[in-house]
Amino acid sequence: MNSALVFKGVRPGLALTDFRLVAFDMDSTLINIECIDEIADFAGRKAEVAGITEAAMRGEIADYKDSLRRRVALLAGVSEAVLDRVYEERLRLNPGVETFVAACQAAGLKTLLISGGFTHFSERIRHRLRLDFARANTLGVAHGRLTGTLFDRPWGDIVDGAEKKRVLLEVCELMGISTAQAIAVGDGANDLPMMQAAGLSIAYHPKPAVAEVAMVSVMAGGLEQALQVFESVQAPPGRG
Repeated sequence: MNSALVFKGVRPGLALTDFRLVAFDMDSTLINIECIDEIADFAGRKAEVAGITEAAMRGEIADYKDSLRRRVALLAGVSEAVLDRVYEERLRLNPGVETFVAACQAAGLKTLLISGGFTHFSERIRHRLRLDFARANTLGVAHGRLTGTLFDRPWGDIVDGAEKKRVLLEVCELMGISTAQAIAVGDGANDLPMMQAAGLSIAYHPKPAVAEVAMVSVMAGGLEQALQVFESVQAPPGRG
């Protein structure tokens, strides 16, 4: 172990094969940006939106749904083409993500992305990393421009912390496994409910409130360092 990796409450001899499912947050966990902040940058409102995002991720805003609606409202009128520009020009996978995901897949774990971000990005990341399932929010679009609203789906609510936990529990039930066989990986306050429900919680460059409760915290460097917690893992090379 090294100073970039902090762990507590992890039993000795833990193996990746002890688990059946791994659930990931997306923004600032699998990828290097908060997508909503970068979209706002094209509207000249990044500072305003990013301030709300940061407060929400630190847990200073209790109602995540309200904070998300407030931020999305500030995007009204932005061209839909901006979403592609954010993906192509600014979004990158975080270091070690491909290696960590590949190791989980090689060990037979199902992979789940649960994001308070947007399907425009989560579906691309799902395909890129070959994840089994993704759940995220959908931005409203009309006549090629963002409406400043979220598209409400009859089968699911806005993805906040409670919804992340609900999806994790639902997938565990569908798989016929206990939550003790699930890993949850995140960085912000809205990841805490699913992280606390899982058998193993991993925080990547976490906000202080998350670092306090996560069983494993990657404080610097790449996500692949979390593989050190498991015995006898031969980390595969990350896919290019």
